Amino acid sequence: MLAVPASAQQRNLGPATGKVRIEQIQVAFIGSGQVGGGTLSFRGRNHAITAGGLGIGGIGASKLTANGTVYGLTRLDDFPGAYLQLREGWALGDQGRGTLWLRNDKGVTLKLATRRKGLQLSLGADGVLIGFK
Repeated sequence: MLAVPASAQQRNLGPATGKVRIEQIQVAFIGSGQVGGGTLSFRGRNHAITAGGLGIGGIGASKLTANGTVYGLTRLDDFPGAYLQLREGWALGDQGRGTLWLRNDKGVTLKLATRRKGLQLSLGADGVLIGFK
């Protein structure tokens, strides 16, 4: 996913099918972990979600807030599950920013703009498990 420019990725994904907001606490020292939750907006309704996972790459700790667009979601039942997360970004105090792309095996893709607070450098891949509360 990262090899293709973001504008080309969006064109290939088709129209947006929803919006998502996720808040997580992330801790990393070679390995990484995160726990949190948020909201999925789909077809005029809001759904509370959980988000957590483990991964590799990075060092530090931060609070992440991510807002973004959902692509490829046609049935609500296709949203929960395991997502592969490709990330890049940084955090120093309250100035951190980055981009997350998440995709599950049902073709649902999330493009998230992130803001981090804390001290963290991250570059790697994670497995993220998203569910409904």
